[in-house]
Amino acid sequence: MGRAYQNRKVSMAKTSDMKARVYSKYSREVYVCAKNGSVDPGSNPALRAMIDRAKKEQVPSHVIDKAIAKASSGEGEDFELAIYEGYGPGKCMVMVVCLTDNPNRTFGDVRMCFTKTKCKIGTQGSVSHMFDHSIILAFAHDDEDAILEILLNADVDVTDVESEDGVITVFAPHTEYFNAKQALEAALGEIDYNTDEIQYLPQNTSPVEGEDLDTFHRFYDLLDDLDDVQNIYHSAEF
Repeated sequence: MGRAYQNRKVSMAKTSDMKARVYSKYSREVYVCAKNGSVDPGSNPALRAMIDRAKKEQVPSHVIDKAIAKASSGEGEDFELAIYEGYGPGKCMVMVVCLTDNPNRTFGDVRMCFTKTKCKIGTQGSVSHMFDHSIILAFAHDDEDAILEILLNADVDVTDVESEDGVITVFAPHTEYFNAKQALEAALGEIDYNTDEIQYLPQNTSPVEGEDLDTFHRFYDLLDDLDDVQNIYHSAEF
C-alpha cells in the first residue's frame, strides 16, 4: 500500500509560474490554519505542521509570515473545504481537494476540467469510500519493530509501517496525526521528516496508458491550474 502514495507526486517547482502556484497553495493553507486556530505556531499544532511542510517546499518565510499576519488582522476571505469526486481517464478514481471562498465558482471550474477531457464528475461519496484518509510520516531510521512498538504503546491506531533503504514510513488514519507525531518525538526526540503529510490513498489502482495517459496529463494540468485546487488524489497507475 505504502509506496502507492508516490504515484500521485508531481514535480511542481520547475518554473517561476509553478513556484508561484506552490507559494499560493501554502499561503492559503497557512492562512486557514492560522485563522481557524491560534496564530502562534507554538500553540497551534496544525499551523506548525503546515509551516514545516511549506518550508520543505522552499516557500519563502515572507510568504508564510504574510499569511499569518493576514489571519491575525481578521481580514481576508473565509475559505471552506470542498472535495469533488469522479472518474478520470482510464476510469481511474479522482478526488480534488479545494479551499474556496466561492463554492459555486469552484464547482463550475472543476466540472469544466472533467467535461473538457470527457471525464465524469460524481456525487459526494461516489469514490471517496475507495480511498483511505491517511497520514504519511517518513524519516531516517532502521528499526521497523522499534517504531511499531513506540506507536502501539502510545495507543496509536497504526495501519502500516514500512522500512526501505534506512527510511521508515508510518501510515495511520488521519485522526492519529498528532498522536503519532507526539509519540514518535517523545521517544526519538526532534525528527526531520522526509514526508509529513495527510493524503487520500487509493485502496486499488487502475492502469492508465496510451491515449488515456495523454488525456490524464491534460486533465491533471487543467485541475492543477485552478487557484482553488490544493491537492489532486487519484488511483491511476502509469
